[in-house]
Amino acid sequence: MTEPDVHVNVGSAESELAKERTFGGYGLDVERDIRCIDLNGIGERQVEIDDEIWAAATDIGFFQVIGHGIPQQQIDEAFGLAEAFFDLSADTKEQWPLRSGTNSGWEFRSQQRPSTGTLDQKESYQVTTSRMDRLDLWPSDDELAGFRATMEAFERANWVLAMRLLETFARKLGLVDDFFTQRHDPASPEYQSTLRLLHYLPMQAADLDDSIWRAGAHTDYDCLTLLHQRPGEHGLQLCPGADAAQRHDPDAPLGWTSVDPTPGTITCNIGDMLMRWSDDQLPSTLHRVRMPRADEYQGPRYSMAFFAQADRNAIIHGPSGRYAPITAAEYLQQRIAANFAG
Repeated sequence: MTEPDVHVNVGSAESELAKERTFGGYGLDVERDIRCIDLNGIGERQVEIDDEIWAAATDIGFFQVIGHGIPQQQIDEAFGLAEAFFDLSADTKEQWPLRSGTNSGWEFRSQQRPSTGTLDQKESYQVTTSRMDRLDLWPSDDELAGFRATMEAFERANWVLAMRLLETFARKLGLVDDFFTQRHDPASPEYQSTLRLLHYLPMQAADLDDSIWRAGAHTDYDCLTLLHQRPGEHGLQLCPGADAAQRHDPDAPLGWTSVDPTPGTITCNIGDMLMRWSDDQLPSTLHRVRMPRADEYQGPRYSMAFFAQADRNAIIHGPSGRYAPITAAEYLQQRIAANFAG
């Protein structure tokens, strides 16, 4: 596939944000089938697994995988150090701030979704490996022993899995197997895939207000997201884009499906970059993290997300040319700027 000349088109990103603004409100609980795909024996079962992934992804844009090759011990170790990081004092964490345009570092309650107009009730720490040393964003071993080595290894394990899954989409789109791998290059200074550690704040009964969200309704703006959740810490919900788009009344409630955390399972979803790259064959699905209900666990919630975001200089342009080409840097920055205060 020859890379086209780039003509930056901001219209698509702006229209996506305008659409997001209509997705606030609690909505209705709806049961849907979130397919779980076993990746074991992928060499011998490649065609079968490709078909299963493509069917799930083109249906609702969300699916789960087991047999993914990331040991549970490694996931648990990363969760333990993420919790230890967020337990540090605010003064300490402020040494590693999220700087504008970098998608790297720590932020506290700075993300405001267009769907809600309120700040998400969470803090996060972004690891974008190409920028961490230059911006001096790693805690030292004296501050948090083993943190950097653990997160670098965990980031790479997620990258390997994400590339395996993106190979499926490349084949189904008629591209060479490593098309997306070439454009998510950890050795490149243009690399901008990100591991995001998330801490949703503990709630009190008085906080359980329909106008407040741990994370308001949104779509991801990457190619593919891999999400690790801890059992017992619920709240993630999805609403397929087709359901939202087909509403005749923009004030009609949306139907939301809970994606409960289970051990050994990684939840995957398509992002806006891949939707555009696939000429809309792969839907980027709305999701959110709701507040706990009065009868549910209200303590802190932790999750870890790997965002496979194409390298800054990659050109997003689908096989049929439905959308004008745009660089991944331009596309990602438009979305980030609209979602973070200040």
